[in-house]
Amino acid sequence: MQSLGGIRSWPATWRTTTSSMSTTTESVRKVAQVLTVAGSDSGAGAGIQADIKVCAARGVYCASVITSVTAQNTRGVQSVHLLPPDFVSEQLKSVLSDFEIDVVKTGMLPSPQIVEVLLQSLSDFPVRALVVDPVMVSTSGHVLAGSSILSIFRERLLPVADIITPNVKEASALLGGVPIQTVAEMRSAAKSLHEMGPRFVLVKGGDLPDSSDSVDVYFDGKEFHELHSPRITTRNTHGTGCTLASCIAAELAKGSNMLSAVKVAKRFVDTALNYSKDIGIGSGMQGPFDHFLGLKKDPQTYRQSTFTPDDLLLYAVTDSRMNKKWNRSIVDAVKAAIIGGATIIQLREKEAETREFLEEAKSCVDICRSNGVCLLINDRIDIALACGADGVHVGQSDMPVDQVRSLLGPDKIIGVSCKTQEQAHQAWKDGADYIGSGGVFPTNTKANNRTIGLDGLKEVCKASKLPVVAIGGIGISNAESVMRIDEPNLKGVAVVSALFDQECVLTQAKKLHKTLKESKREH
Repeated sequence: MQSLGGIRSWPATWRTTTSSMSTTTESVRKVAQVLTVAGSDSGAGAGIQADIKVCAARGVYCASVITSVTAQNTRGVQSVHLLPPDFVSEQLKSVLSDFEIDVVKTGMLPSPQIVEVLLQSLSDFPVRALVVDPVMVSTSGHVLAGSSILSIFRERLLPVADIITPNVKEASALLGGVPIQTVAEMRSAAKSLHEMGPRFVLVKGGDLPDSSDSVDVYFDGKEFHELHSPRITTRNTHGTGCTLASCIAAELAKGSNMLSAVKVAKRFVDTALNYSKDIGIGSGMQGPFDHFLGLKKDPQTYRQSTFTPDDLLLYAVTDSRMNKKWNRSIVDAVKAAIIGGATIIQLREKEAETREFLEEAKSCVDICRSNGVCLLINDRIDIALACGADGVHVGQSDMPVDQVRSLLGPDKIIGVSCKTQEQAHQAWKDGADYIGSGGVFPTNTKANNRTIGLDGLKEVCKASKLPVVAIGGIGISNAESVMRIDEPNLKGVAVVSALFDQECVLTQAKKLHKTLKESKREH
């Protein structure tokens, strides 16, 4: 069986269609879809119940194939009943032959026969990605799968997984019982697991002894990434592993790359745990948490557009003084920039009153949403929250990124300005999604802004674990030279006067977009 990581064409030739459908394929809106193959939790804190809730909370449709039925509650697991492999096979065929499943996420696979059935089904009905949560030991310590499946996991399942998400106990079991009690041992375990075949490994350290914070180790075969977050004191931790893996699957189904999906999933779990830390469900030692916290909060705090690094290609930053000079509104400027090819918009407003800026921002959000373009607000977290923007961009003298993240929640895009390698590293640690590096060249839009030149930009790109957009004095005459530094992390350029201090924003945006696209093809 080959890797399941390839992109599938739509519609796949093996899928059945119904002649009675009243709409054509072209008229149907594509919905991101996940299939969870896991056990049922009667207490609804973990298993397929948690998976379905997570996907719903993330705006993704979730189908389910049940492998086992458990009798469990907040006090523990009382009984486990395995479903016959033939019936699991029937469920898989029923779903995969009909639905346009993007990602399959596995949880409890309690027997070698069920693993074989799954592998055969995925061979018959390929999907874009396979997320494997190798459920053997629950968060509460209950053994949910016997040692008989360890060998088939190692030899057959892991080699076709796009990512596996074991906790430290499961990672230890997969590696033959090696002790994992430190972050260094987690890194070693991640590397050893990667050698078994999965494209990516995430070893979860929530149960790591003597750790003051929650540390997960992500390994892509070349680099390690340590994902840190404050440890939350609560009894309501049942289903954290299922939730994390399902959230990763949901983000992949929406089009995110793997690292972005993992980061969003970790933030989602952290936010849900913190929100639910004081709720009381059940009388046992480990309760469930609330996956639908977003429904209880302002829905505008949740991002509507999916952000990818490629969105940074032509990053348009508005300037109110330039718009006044050319006698156009910020709304008209944003609309023209998007039509011309701008891939992301930042509203930078230093002069307008708050109420006026808020109304303008709301109008710009509507335009960006209708065109599938993310909109960020410069500095003003209050405006971003009030207008429902997709995120913010902050500077080194503004509120620290980790505090911004605590206010905005897990879904918002956060960018931060960086001139040095140290600042780039800190942005990653604090939870930023991208960095803006510059000024690359001298500019009139920002007073006393030290330039770093192309060499400085190159250094920041090399040090950054985040996608980078170059900014500062960039226009049609030098954009190609910026992209020629040929650093993989450099995803685009941010422009101000090159767009908005021009008579026709639309024309300049088209020219810049064409130049950048040609530059990317050449490099």
